[in-house]
Amino acid sequence: MKLLAAASSLALLLHGAIASPIAARTESAAPAANPTPAAAAAAPYEYDFKAGVVSPYPIHSSCNITLRRQLERALDETVQLVRHAKEHLLYRGHDSPFVKKYFGENNTAHAIGWYERIESANKVDVLFRCDDPDRNCATQDGWAGHWRGSNATQETVICPLSFEKRRYLDQVCGLGYTVVDSPLNTHWATDLLHRLLHVPRISEGVVDHFADDYEDVLKLAKEDPAKSPIDSDTLQYFAIEVYAFDVAAPGVGCTGGEKKAVPPPPLSTTEVAAVTSTVSAGKSCHTHADGVLHCD
Repeated sequence: MKLLAAASSLALLLHGAIASPIAARTESAAPAANPTPAAAAAAPYEYDFKAGVVSPYPIHSSCNITLRRQLERALDETVQLVRHAKEHLLYRGHDSPFVKKYFGENNTAHAIGWYERIESANKVDVLFRCDDPDRNCATQDGWAGHWRGSNATQETVICPLSFEKRRYLDQVCGLGYTVVDSPLNTHWATDLLHRLLHVPRISEGVVDHFADDYEDVLKLAKEDPAKSPIDSDTLQYFAIEVYAFDVAAPGVGCTGGEKKAVPPPPLSTTEVAAVTSTVSAGKSCHTHADGVLHCD
């Protein structure tokens, strides 16, 4: 009986081992076959909302290495200029006298948005080139560059004159420069800011010219401030003046615009004689170097 019981127990153990899940897993432990194309296609899609975004500003192959280096620096400084303008608006808001001067009582968000577009908008299709496909550099006297307009709406040509005369931001408030008395496009940064505001990819066809000069910009801020944040000259003047005051010459700036006394032209010999003849004989008269007649 004992032998029979032992044999039965051994048979049960062997049956359990054969039926065990462990044995089944051992049998299926062979390497899995390569996934089918259909299985691979079912993998999750990796979405990148920045796909296709272009930055920094593209430069055409017509710009040789020397011109490219200058233009790259100029475009970098344009971004630097608008970034500072944006930060001044964010940090100081209407507490800044420059904000009231250029934008009146208007909100600051509008101007911030345009400066942000210059810095961060997708620059695909935007192109700066150094050749002269429209022959404007060669035929238009004094042109330092131009937006190509209907010929190529996203493209800007930089003529040789720009590379000869434009200054960089480390020269702001130097070499006699003032915001009011010097040309608005003295520096690369303001010049390229102006040119970029013509490009539809950046300006969206909204920014335009509503003021023609510094005085018009100030008048616009007082009389029609809603247009100030979309006026090209206003955006340029504000950016360069706050840069001058905050960065170039901190707390001082270089606004300029002070009226200077203009000495009268010297009198001619005939005029001196005529004036002298009207003076009483009892007075001694003489003429100063500036032409002013002085009598004792």
